[in-house]
Amino acid sequence: MAADGNIDKATRAERPMLRHSSLSGGSILQDHQQYRRPFSDLVNDRLDEHQLRGATPGSESSSEPDDDDYEQFQGNPAGASAARIKNAGIIHTMSHNNCQPGPNEGEKIVATIFYRADRVRQRHAQLSTETGAPSTSIEHLSLGAETSEPEPLDHLYGFYISQICLTYFLQILEELQHPYQRLTTSHRCLDSQVYPRVMEITFSPPPNPEYLTFEDLRKHESIWRFERQWNVEVVFQRESVFRKHKRLAVFDMDSTLIQQEVIDEIARAIGVEKQVSEITERAMNGELDFTASLNARVALLKGVPGDVFEKLKTVIRVTPGARELCLALKRLGFKMAVLSGGFTPLAEWLAGELGLDYAFANNLVACPETGKLTGELTGNIVDSHRKAFLLKQIAAENGIPLAQVMAVGDGANDLPMMKTAGLGVAFNAKPRVQFEAPTRVNSSSLQDILYLLGFSISEQQALLEVS
Repeated sequence: MAADGNIDKATRAERPMLRHSSLSGGSILQDHQQYRRPFSDLVNDRLDEHQLRGATPGSESSSEPDDDDYEQFQGNPAGASAARIKNAGIIHTMSHNNCQPGPNEGEKIVATIFYRADRVRQRHAQLSTETGAPSTSIEHLSLGAETSEPEPLDHLYGFYISQICLTYFLQILEELQHPYQRLTTSHRCLDSQVYPRVMEITFSPPPNPEYLTFEDLRKHESIWRFERQWNVEVVFQRESVFRKHKRLAVFDMDSTLIQQEVIDEIARAIGVEKQVSEITERAMNGELDFTASLNARVALLKGVPGDVFEKLKTVIRVTPGARELCLALKRLGFKMAVLSGGFTPLAEWLAGELGLDYAFANNLVACPETGKLTGELTGNIVDSHRKAFLLKQIAAENGIPLAQVMAVGDGANDLPMMKTAGLGVAFNAKPRVQFEAPTRVNSSSLQDILYLLGFSISEQQALLEVS
């Protein structure tokens, strides 16, 4: 503490700082300004970072030194004989001072930030262009308490992940360190270097689990407010060799791989859509037991012609990005499965359309004489527990550890399999499901899930274009 009561700048931890090159691939040494050490005038341009024995600043030698005259460079000493590494113009990212591994080198978290370009928001106060007041009419002026919703900032700084947005996020991460530890961070722009809307940030160490667990990190109020202010979503994953290298992907069908609920489409054809949809909605939100609700809905389908599934194939809409996602995963060597609380005929048809290896769903009973549905089910019901069991079974059959499994769904009955897999993704899910799921993605395209595996847009295009 200085004599005037101000904190000594030398002892105060520096905040992360960004420079103009940060979003175009600049070095983290320049971007964050937290690893720079003083240099002397001695220039060492050897690639392997050796220094000349006994060399002093400004000294010159008349003869070329032998290899024995060099010793391994062990860092950048602070003394007068500090070695200086000549800048070769190579941009790189260092994870610790002098490339020495830090004590938390193995503990890293990857945060993938998605800008919600599909969600157009208005500022909370729609100011009059004439008066600058929130409204020119007393009838339209709110008399209630001010909203707790944070003011959106993307209107001011750009409809993408701007430099100030990234800086703000890094500051939040630093403030979550109790006791304080300096963060080591790096980032990659996954879709655009100029106006990125998907960015991957790697940081270490993670927050102290005694203060904030990994599971609670994304639910922290500071993260929530950041997402609302900047119109983004943040997905946290533990960094490991298995984050990118998954080998099995399992999907829900209704409202995930396809945009409709199949049972609702059947109900529409026989005029009981309203009753079935109400039961479906309550079941997906976890308000009703899935098995009981399924039996209740299926009972309403009694008398439906058995060929209804053939007719449905013409109206089923595959979710945008589903074909691209499955094609890319197939070319990466994935095994893929659809585990559906829907019905077998359409699940098997969809598996053929998307190149999936497995299809599990519920079996409806049809009358052998009339060919019409009886309103009953046969065999094992594919409910939430069955989905988690099938995920484990398929993984075991193929010798795939659960850490290399990805599960994608949208309903409450998908939560157990999401929590069983190494990566569980709630895709455009119900609010309760998004809150409980390990990760969530709200997007118009399923292909965006490839960003969670670390693939940039150019890498995704390469996967899709290969013959």
